[in-house]
Amino acid sequence: MIGLQILKRHRCIDASLVQAFHGLPVANISDSMSRMTAGGAGLRPMHKAGYLSGPALTVKTRPGDNLMIHKAIALAQPGDVIVVDGGGDLSNALIGELMVTTAKRRGVAGFVMNGAIRDLDMIAAGDFPVFAAGVTHRGPYKDGPGEINVPVAIDGMVIHPGDLVVGDADGVLCVPIDQAPIILEATQAKGVAERKTLQQIAEGTLDVAWIDATLKRIGCDPYCALTPCRR
Repeated sequence: MIGLQILKRHRCIDASLVQAFHGLPVANISDSMSRMTAGGAGLRPMHKAGYLSGPALTVKTRPGDNLMIHKAIALAQPGDVIVVDGGGDLSNALIGELMVTTAKRRGVAGFVMNGAIRDLDMIAAGDFPVFAAGVTHRGPYKDGPGEINVPVAIDGMVIHPGDLVVGDADGVLCVPIDQAPIILEATQAKGVAERKTLQQIAEGTLDVAWIDATLKRIGCDPYCALTPCRR
């Protein structure tokens, strides 16, 4: 029944890929995905520090209700990332200290909440990854409806159960299972290229000719600023 279903997760990102992605800059992963996907600028890390990487255990819930989030914590396998589509509503907090503490004890890798949290002092002091859209003191309802292990979307970013979810200080990103190996390769290559660029910057050998070439291509004279002022 739509709105009241708990499904099995039939696919899951391989643990070796989770480990390989762990620590890679989310910005580089995003660039390697053509910058087409994002969880939205409002989805921010609420914890002090800590990289997020793991397979998605998805929850779709009525805004302000956390019944199915409680159930997802009980179902979670060690290393899972609980991804909650709460509609972006910030009226009621969907998780707080008690649920975070329970999830940590079960080995959950972190939370991604398209909704609000509370008990920010506790969450912000730790390294357990919690990404959320906002904070409020007002607590949740626990009546449903909701769904577990269904596709969810956050600001246009679609997450299927078992997809890889990564997050750092720049935000959260979903890497689809089938594309993960090629995205990993591209991200690693980008890291090599960036380290080379940083070395060139340090040595003063960075080639920036592309800037003027681009300006010419779009019809802007790159040398007009060098013309002396007429007084």
